[in-house]
Amino acid sequence: MKVVFATSNEHKLAEVREILSGSGIEVLSLKDVNVSMDEVEETGKTFKENAIIKAKYVAEKTGMLSLADDSGLEVDYINKEPGIYSARYMGEDTSYTIKNNNIIERLKDAKEGERSARFVCAIAAVFPDGRILDTQGTMEGEIAHEIRGENGFGYDPILYLPKLKKTSAELSPEEKNAISHRGKALRSMKEML
Repeated sequence: MKVVFATSNEHKLAEVREILSGSGIEVLSLKDVNVSMDEVEETGKTFKENAIIKAKYVAEKTGMLSLADDSGLEVDYINKEPGIYSARYMGEDTSYTIKNNNIIERLKDAKEGERSARFVCAIAAVFPDGRILDTQGTMEGEIAHEIRGENGFGYDPILYLPKLKKTSAELSPEEKNAISHRGKALRSMKEML
């Protein structure tokens, strides 16, 4: 089965391919099908709505089964920010080091127990006939007091996983994919497909 995954994020595409490897699902990139997401506006109010917008766009452009995710970090202490704006938080061109330090700074007065946060991932599949499937996964944790770890990308260095005593960025790719929000959502979608 061939699917197009609607992302221009190479890290995310690599994660998706790794999670779905051995499933019989061949994941094509936007480059593989010569589609750009430049004109797609994420106007949804939820991760699910944005994932559907992206997958629909690619399905219409290619006539192929298309998958898209919308994912981000929700920090309870700051009203679930950055949420659906995670990639655009503080501006799309702002480095994640700056974004991560900003979130840590905003939580400087948070007491223990007030640092809860999670990664959320919604996955949508849109078929050429217009049918839609969707699923969602989360990875619960808390905001670390400092940036830690070299693996992963985005907000991985600040999501601390108390049970593992590591941030998401301190996990190996295999460890992360086994428990991550994206891993959970993609495995659920794989079953649905």
